[in-house]
Amino acid sequence: MTQTFQFPNGFLWGGSVSANQIEGAYLEDGKGLSIQDIMPNGIQTPPTIEPTEDNMKLIAIDFYHRYKEDIKLLAEMGFKVFRMSIAWSRIFPKGDELEPNEKGLQFYDNLFDECRKYGIEPLVTISHYETPLHLVREYDGWANRKMVGFYERYVRTIFDRYKDKVKYWLTFNEINSILEHPFASGGINTHKDQLSKQALYQAVHHEFVASALAVKIGHEINPEFKIGCMVIAMPIYPLTPDPNDMIKVMEADHKNTGFTDVHVRGYYPGYMKRYLKDNGITIHFEPGDEEILKNTVDFISFSYYQSSCETADPAKQIKGEGNLIGGVPNPLLTASDWGWQIDPKV
Repeated sequence: MTQTFQFPNGFLWGGSVSANQIEGAYLEDGKGLSIQDIMPNGIQTPPTIEPTEDNMKLIAIDFYHRYKEDIKLLAEMGFKVFRMSIAWSRIFPKGDELEPNEKGLQFYDNLFDECRKYGIEPLVTISHYETPLHLVREYDGWANRKMVGFYERYVRTIFDRYKDKVKYWLTFNEINSILEHPFASGGINTHKDQLSKQALYQAVHHEFVASALAVKIGHEINPEFKIGCMVIAMPIYPLTPDPNDMIKVMEADHKNTGFTDVHVRGYYPGYMKRYLKDNGITIHFEPGDEEILKNTVDFISFSYYQSSCETADPAKQIKGEGNLIGGVPNPLLTASDWGWQIDPKV
């Protein structure tokens, strides 16, 4: 007898994109440059190139002009939710302006109206790997505390504007990826190899504060908002039964759960404090930061690409082609065309 399963009532089934993947129109209607506009091949370190018309990423699927027909196609697929992102540089072209770009705001007004027309719930990521380029070059991205204020202004603007059109929000896409990809994730204009752990984790703190501020502001503007954090959640196995491999798994896992713990609990967990102390890292808290962090998220969102292994044996610490944020390939799993060891039992 075949057993069938059915989604419960109210289950939100859909798909996910980001503005930098689909919109195109990279300088249209007042939009400014973002870091994605100088990363045509998905480069994760600070590049030296400038955007050109030959870069097809700048055109993408031209969602900016074709969103109506695209949303209709999503509706025909039965989408109940559409996870997307707002391009920060479409709202604040440089990122540090005092007034937003009205044409950019109007585009998302129209987009959300189109989603509602088909009964599709928008799930909106506020910052998805597309820090305005000016904030990177002028301020060194999230390494600079001033980013919190720029982000706060941006958040207030979109929350006020779309408070009756969007219910579900994510503060940062895969916020823990900043540890491996500080340029793409944090807009930090220093090569990872030259970036100190002190500077990196101070940037992490700035994002924590900004994320918590977004939760606070959002709940004040519309108490019905549901605001979540978003992380890369990759299951990690020990490569062997060696207890030292298990400790490596625990340490790697802490680098991920530390991000969700701060968002959910509202403070740095003990194991994270120990890691900071053991590595000579002292996080500078501005007055009020501790209180701000207590504004905890309503839910956790995660992306799953693959699982991986950890080992304490230096001879076996060979990173696989598809291991995005560390780890070594699992020898018992096959890899996809992208080099990812997909584990269907997770």
